[in-house]
Amino acid sequence: MPPKMLMCCVCTNAFPLSMAGYRFVPKGSSILDKSSPLLQETEAHYILGLALLEREQYHDATNHLEKALDLGRGGSAGSYMVEEIWLELAKARYTEWQVEAAKRQRQQRELKDSLFDLMMQDYENKLRDLKLESSTEQAQFGYRDPNRVSHLTDEEVSAYHIERHPVKESQVTAEERRKAELFQLTGDFQDRLRTMEEVFDKAGAPDRPGEVPDYLCCQISMDIFRDPVITPSGVTYERSILLEHLCKVGKFDPITRATLHPEQVAPNLAVKDAVQTFLSQNGWAYKM
Repeated sequence: MPPKMLMCCVCTNAFPLSMAGYRFVPKGSSILDKSSPLLQETEAHYILGLALLEREQYHDATNHLEKALDLGRGGSAGSYMVEEIWLELAKARYTEWQVEAAKRQRQQRELKDSLFDLMMQDYENKLRDLKLESSTEQAQFGYRDPNRVSHLTDEEVSAYHIERHPVKESQVTAEERRKAELFQLTGDFQDRLRTMEEVFDKAGAPDRPGEVPDYLCCQISMDIFRDPVITPSGVTYERSILLEHLCKVGKFDPITRATLHPEQVAPNLAVKDAVQTFLSQNGWAYKM
């Protein structure tokens, strides 16, 4: 179904009437010929994207808003509300990231709790086995009931006294070994806990807001690039910011001051790809 027909079906049947019949008119620009196929297609994708965003269908919403943005950039300068389309797209992307990030964080917490329980259970089992082993050694090496000595024969009593000193040495050795094993067991458990924390910390890093690298930001607006263009001087700017400068301030590069005309700028595809890669891995950067 063509986007225009989809837009009509969604907007009139599933959304407030105030959205039905909405007309996409570029803010601060002249009204174009409404019969223009490019304008109609851009309008259809834009409004359908907004409608899907209202229904919290973020994936489909972003697809249509991205299509509207691409079509808008393909028009003549100032003909389309590229900035406003971008803002709606950024809103959709950020909201989608929030939903997905909350889901991932919940899953990670549940997995972390389950893993901790298993590790704790394993530690307690080994600790219990170690204590049982210690108790068995004590039963084997001594702590004999003094009352039983009176029932022993003379030979048994003599043998008992001869054994007393070696038994104590054996007990001390066993106790030292038990303490060493306990220390090792506890140390290993703590190391595993630290490793687990590090793994989950790294796994959650993309969902924690940070700083956008300077090379991905326009030197004039200081915002992350949306449509980066490069000048003959080798400086990259946000297209709308640079064109506004050339129109209102003068025909020269804002930084190098070299003479510059709008037709001399070209898309910086390398930076654009870098921005898209960064945004795909750090959805929080869509927040405006």
